[in-house]
Amino acid sequence: MLHDPNQMTLFPKLNDDALEEMKQYGTEIWLNTGDMLFHEGDTHYNFHAILEGELEVTKQVGGETRLLAIHRRGEFVGELSMLTGAPSIASGKAIAPTHILQIEVETFRHILIECSPLADVILTAMAGRTKDVEAQLRQQEKMAALGKLSAGLAHELNNPGAAAQRAASLLQKNWQNLQSLTLQLNSLTPEQLNLLVDIQNQATAYAATAPKLNPITLADQEDEILEWLEDHDVNYAWKLAPTLVSAGIDSKKLDIIGDRIPAKFLSNVLTWLEASLSATGLIKEIEHSTGRISELVKAIKGYTYMDQAPLQEIDVHEGIENTLLIFHCQTKKGVIVHRNYDRTLPRINAYAGELNQVWTNLIDNALYAMDGKGELTINTYKENNCLVVEIIDTGSGIPEAIQSQIFEPFFTTKGVGKGTGLGLEISYRIVVNRHKGDIHVESKPGNTKFRVRLPI
Repeated sequence: MLHDPNQMTLFPKLNDDALEEMKQYGTEIWLNTGDMLFHEGDTHYNFHAILEGELEVTKQVGGETRLLAIHRRGEFVGELSMLTGAPSIASGKAIAPTHILQIEVETFRHILIECSPLADVILTAMAGRTKDVEAQLRQQEKMAALGKLSAGLAHELNNPGAAAQRAASLLQKNWQNLQSLTLQLNSLTPEQLNLLVDIQNQATAYAATAPKLNPITLADQEDEILEWLEDHDVNYAWKLAPTLVSAGIDSKKLDIIGDRIPAKFLSNVLTWLEASLSATGLIKEIEHSTGRISELVKAIKGYTYMDQAPLQEIDVHEGIENTLLIFHCQTKKGVIVHRNYDRTLPRINAYAGELNQVWTNLIDNALYAMDGKGELTINTYKENNCLVVEIIDTGSGIPEAIQSQIFEPFFTTKGVGKGTGLGLEISYRIVVNRHKGDIHVESKPGNTKFRVRLPI
């Protein structure tokens, strides 16, 4: 008897009788500690049964080495890749002096056809291993996607957060200086104070809507203001000039101030005006930065659909936009995003969080294919009774010979360690199994289009 059916495990063992019987079909090899038996991505491989020692099986996922199993006497590896013809999905290394029985492809297939007791054990192991490895890697894929999103969100939050912190610190210093300067304006007449208030209000309104000047024009205007301030013995003229120019205060307005404000107060008055305008600008910067943070928090909440039922009525554009916002740090440097949305499309009942995982996988793959430079186009439209989303990139494309395989588990066009081969398979399950829709790809160099159809 080759095995005990009551003792089947995820990695069932061939007992001593089975190992002895199989020796007639293969070759015995010996590995030292650290020797590699096979590598992830290998296309030429054999069936291996462990006679003595320990074989560690690992897979590269997201730059990390993921331990899948440690095989000992009676256990075996290689049967799945041999039958599917796909490259090896993992690597095997001896972690102790190891004695192995190696059986070639055709011989292994002969065993499965004609040696039913051995075939029973091997096929049982294949089913169990596939399920276990897929479950482990599916979880790893989700964690890797979460890691990417977390990194992108942290990057996006850091910029407005740092800007708000910097502006608040400057505002604190500015405010102390402004209070001191304000006290020095008590010697001015009501008419003079009203003049300053009017100019301040005009300058604040101008700064909020002013067009951005080109560097040459800006430099010329600053030189003009600087010259005026120095001619009138205004302290720290170099510091005041840029702020006054950005607020639309030119030499004519300074002449008006100079005509109505006594010379002995002029320096303090203009310093107060610059401090006041700077404070307003800093407050607006804090408002803009905190608003940006609020938008990002709203986006991530919308992306995950926190506190909402998993099946709900949604606008697919909201999920796509929230996903793009999270990927903003990757798109802003060299990727042009085109949005061709049909905003008249109806809302649909969907598992919103899961659909966002589909948009994440497709957009992430598109950005990877373009290596950070290119054009990303997203189209939405209605076709018969379906809502269609197209995600198109200008990357290197998917070879026609493998396009039919890209939705299969563990199949990836990325290099070893760059992908699990489950992102598109997960997307397929979500679209087809969960939403009764369809997902299709058309690809050639410079134009890869993923088309997702969802029933309305």
